[in-house]
Amino acid sequence: MKNDHLDVARAKAELLAAIMPHVPFDGWSDPAFDQAVRDLGLEPRLARLVCPRGAVDLAVEYHRAADRALVAKLAETTLEGLKFREKVAAAVRMRLELVDPELVRRAASVFALPQHAATGARLVWETADVIWRALGDTSEDYNWYSKRLTLAGVISSTVLYWMGDESEGHAKSWEFLDGRIGDVMQFEKVKGAVMKLPFVGGLLGAIRAPGPSSAPGTTGEGA
Repeated sequence: MKNDHLDVARAKAELLAAIMPHVPFDGWSDPAFDQAVRDLGLEPRLARLVCPRGAVDLAVEYHRAADRALVAKLAETTLEGLKFREKVAAAVRMRLELVDPELVRRAASVFALPQHAATGARLVWETADVIWRALGDTSEDYNWYSKRLTLAGVISSTVLYWMGDESEGHAKSWEFLDGRIGDVMQFEKVKGAVMKLPFVGGLLGAIRAPGPSSAPGTTGEGA
């Protein structure tokens, strides 16, 4: 690609496509990033302007690109007739089916590092936010936080199980997911009972969801 008139979004997309064949062998690493840069014929200095953290930024982009693809897929998928828990499970399953297990395994090892742990946690939160919004959640109080917190936990545990699942069509992963969704529904029941306590309603009633620019679930460039 040419180095003049650099289009950051396009360059990042091209770098992501270029690095993916190298990730199964080298991980989301500097060697994989450098090879992707060479494959594209992009000047290394410009590549670092697009991705200051190199392959880490491309791992982030891989995650967010799948979130965007999920939004598009859910928009064209009919979930009518399904119970709400089934809709949530279907959305999480769709999200996992959009990515390559090996690329996710390699990303998980990166985001497990202390210096990248906060980024990894934010990405999972973003996915939970994407799913809730796609399913029509309009909460603006404490429920905004509790829903995303519980679903982020479901996503994290399911991904860990899914990465090691060798069953046909990941059938065991979907069974595991259904069980975790059941835990979420049970939590909602308990939360409903707790909210009936006089002092709790007043305490949590003042909590509001963050604005669009400050929400943990927004998908800005910084992570």
